[in-house]
Amino acid sequence: MKLIIRILLSALAVVILANILPGVGVDSYTTAIIVAIVLSLLNFIVKPILVILTLPITILTLGLFLLIINALIILLADRFVSGFTIDSIWWALLFSLLLTFLESIFFSFLKDDKYS
Repeated sequence: MKLIIRILLSALAVVILANILPGVGVDSYTTAIIVAIVLSLLNFIVKPILVILTLPITILTLGLFLLIINALIILLADRFVSGFTIDSIWWALLFSLLLTFLESIFFSFLKDDKYS
């Protein structure tokens, strides 16, 4: 149940950012849910491979290259999901940063209080 709520909260964050950022577009709420699912799968499968392959440049840039990897994952999701558009890598980078920020706020409401 918690996984479904996390995907729906991610989809909500995608819709909010698509309405705020002019370089990002989402056709419908269903598309936003599909984008959230595709992003979670890409982050689970593709991102670790990219991180390992680009480890030397990530170390040289003190970890800042991970931001580019996140933007590339967003652009890859743009290719897989019709109805989801990102205009450039810069919009993908900004979308990635803001999506991470919004998801951390939304997911903080899901944390279980162990002491109650």
